[in-house]
Amino acid sequence: RFKPIVWIFIFSPIPAKTVYENGYKILGTSYDDINNAEDREEFDELLTKLDLARPKGKTVFTEAQALEAADELTYPVLVRPSYVLGGQGMEICYNADDIKKYMSIINLNTQEHPILVDKYIMGKELEVDAICDGKNILIPGIMEHIERTGIHSGDSIAVYPADIAEDMKQKIVETTEKLAFGTKTIGLINIQYILKGKELYIIEVNPRSSRTVPYISKVTMLPMVQLAVRCSLGEDLASMGYGTGLHKPSEYYAVKVPVFSNEKIPDLEISLSPEMKSTGEVLGLSKSFPEALLKGLLASGIRLKDGGAILISVSDIYKQEIISTAQAFSDLGFELYATGGTAHVLNSNFIPTNVVGKLKDPEPNIESLFASEKVCLVINTPTRGHDSTRDGFKIRRLAIERGIPVLTAPDTANALAKALKLKKKDKDLTLVCLGDIK
Repeated sequence: RFKPIVWIFIFSPIPAKTVYENGYKILGTSYDDINNAEDREEFDELLTKLDLARPKGKTVFTEAQALEAADELTYPVLVRPSYVLGGQGMEICYNADDIKKYMSIINLNTQEHPILVDKYIMGKELEVDAICDGKNILIPGIMEHIERTGIHSGDSIAVYPADIAEDMKQKIVETTEKLAFGTKTIGLINIQYILKGKELYIIEVNPRSSRTVPYISKVTMLPMVQLAVRCSLGEDLASMGYGTGLHKPSEYYAVKVPVFSNEKIPDLEISLSPEMKSTGEVLGLSKSFPEALLKGLLASGIRLKDGGAILISVSDIYKQEIISTAQAFSDLGFELYATGGTAHVLNSNFIPTNVVGKLKDPEPNIESLFASEKVCLVINTPTRGHDSTRDGFKIRRLAIERGIPVLTAPDTANALAKALKLKKKDKDLTLVCLGDIK
C-alpha cells in the first residue's frame, strides 16, 4: 500500500520526471528544482538575479536559428542538446559548415527540447562538489582541470587542490553558496566554472551527485554521500559536527586521470572533446604534485620506453604552443618525428626533429614509422573531428590499434613532459596510505 522512497543523486531530470509523475517522493532537492537548473530560461533568470556571469548563449530548434545564433555570438560556439549526461551530443563549432553538419545529425531524431548554442570561452576549468542543507554549504575541495575548457570533465585530468589565488577561492565559495541556495539544493550539487584571467563564469550547475564525488570524498576523508543523505532527511551540517564553507585542504595532491578503451571500439574518434569517452579513472596521490601526476599517468597506462620516438603532428593553432613541450621531450632523450608543417616549426626553433611523410606519401611515412615499433607516443591535435576520411583521424586510429598511446590535447602532453622530468620508475614512487590523509 505504501510506495517506497526513491533517492535521486545521479539521475538527470528526464528519469527524475518519470519517478515524480508516478507518485514517488524524491527526498532532497525536489524534481521542480532539478528541472529548473537544467531549463535554460529558468537558469539564465536565476544567474541574472544572482548577478553571476556565464557564457552568452541562445536556445534554438532549427538550423537557420543555430546559424543566426552562432553569427551573433561569434565563433567558436559550443552546441549541445538540453538535458544530457556525459556530454552526449556536445560539440565545438568553428564555422557555419560545422553548425550545418551538427544540426543535420542532431535532428535525425525529433528534439523535444531546444538545442543550446553558447559562446565558447577558452580558459581554466574548475570544478566543485558541495553539500547543502538549505542553510549552509560544505565544500570538500576545489578541483582544477589540466586541460583547458572544451573537454568533458570526465575526460580531463583533475587536480586537487586547485592552484588558484586565495581571493578567487573565496569568490568560488561565495558563488557556490549563492547557486546552492538559488537552486534550492538539499544534498549534493556539482558546479563547473571557467576562470579566464580574473573573470569567473558558470558553465553548468547540477543539483545532484557527479562522477567526482567518490574522488574528492576519498582524498578529503569526508563521507560526502552519507552527509548528503542525512541532509536530505532533514539534518543540518552543524548538528553532524561539520563546519561550513571550504574544507581545509589536504597536504596531499590528488590527481584523477581518465582511462579509455579506444582500442576496443572500432572507428571511434578518440580525440578529446565536450563529449565524454573515458570508461574509468585512476588516482595518483603524493605530497608532491609532479609525483602525484606521474603516478596517475602511469596507472592510466601511459608508459614510455627510454629513448623511444615520439610523433608530433598538430594543427596550425597549436604549432607555436607545442614548441616548449617538444623541447621538454627532446631534453628527456626522446627522438622526435613530425609531419612537414610541425617539423618545420620545431626545427626552426632548434629542436632536432625528423620529417616523416603522411599516410598517403611514399615510404618512409607514418605507417612505416609505426611498423618499426620505435614510436612510444603520438601527439596529434585534430583539425576537424568525426571525419573518418581525414588523415588525422586515420593516424590516431592506426596508432591506437598498434597499442601506441595518443594524446590529442596539448595540455595533456605538456603535463606528461613535466611529470617525466622526475625520471622516476615505479620502484622510486612513494606509497600513500589513505588512512594517513587528514
